[in-house]
Amino acid sequence: MRVTIQQIKEMKEQGKIIPMLTAYDYTTARMIDETGVPLILVGDSLGMVVLGYESTIPVTMEEMLHHTKAVVRGTKQALVVGDMPFMTYHTDMAQALTNAARFIQEAGCQAIKLEGGVTVADKVKRIIECGIPVMGHIGLTPQSINQLGGYKVQGKTSGAAQQLLDDARALEEAGVFSIVLECVPAGLSELITKKVNVPTIGIGCGPWCDGQVQVISDILGLLGDFVPKHAKQYVKLEEMIKGAIDTYVSEIQAGTFPTQKESFTMDKSVLKELK
Repeated sequence: MRVTIQQIKEMKEQGKIIPMLTAYDYTTARMIDETGVPLILVGDSLGMVVLGYESTIPVTMEEMLHHTKAVVRGTKQALVVGDMPFMTYHTDMAQALTNAARFIQEAGCQAIKLEGGVTVADKVKRIIECGIPVMGHIGLTPQSINQLGGYKVQGKTSGAAQQLLDDARALEEAGVFSIVLECVPAGLSELITKKVNVPTIGIGCGPWCDGQVQVISDILGLLGDFVPKHAKQYVKLEEMIKGAIDTYVSEIQAGTFPTQKESFTMDKSVLKELK
């Protein structure tokens, strides 16, 4: 049985920390799911860590649906959240509803995530009324980096902090089951977490949110020495993978792989007949 949005809400009520990770493919999703992580986000961050874009902005609906389907196929227990990409829910209500529905109906995930607070609350409310669970996302919203002036901490002034609090309350009133806070000062994140009754999931927001999310590539060391300030590298997989590839190439060139052990055989009489 998959984790439900009700269970995620109960984790906040029970004081249980909520772990969440991103996944973009079947293999990674399967491994995360088997460890018992309750929430998996198919983030539009795949644009940078999988597709090689410079930001999340070029990511399309078709790309998101393609990767979300793979993640869903790799999971049995986790609640899978599909990230709605740039300008797929902004134009009008019909567009927002249609694209949100595609994540549920075509990709098979159990919820969607979108960026914004007060400005998107009406769309969030309508999407939820149609039976689609929504995870909010405020603070540093990567789809708005051109307006924000880059990847910067948000909410450091009194006005900006009040706006984030208003955004969180608007999303709660609209009916979200959780809210991602990204790159918000720890003290403000703690205040928002206390002020809203839905779980907060932090990334770069300190230890006081109800849960934490990280990009899988960052914590596994798949991007070399680059480690964002908000992340911790638990293993250097890039070095291990490159080492394995170097060994593979060396063994092929030396003629030590493949051996008879890795080869298939056939009836010698058949081979003799062919000769």
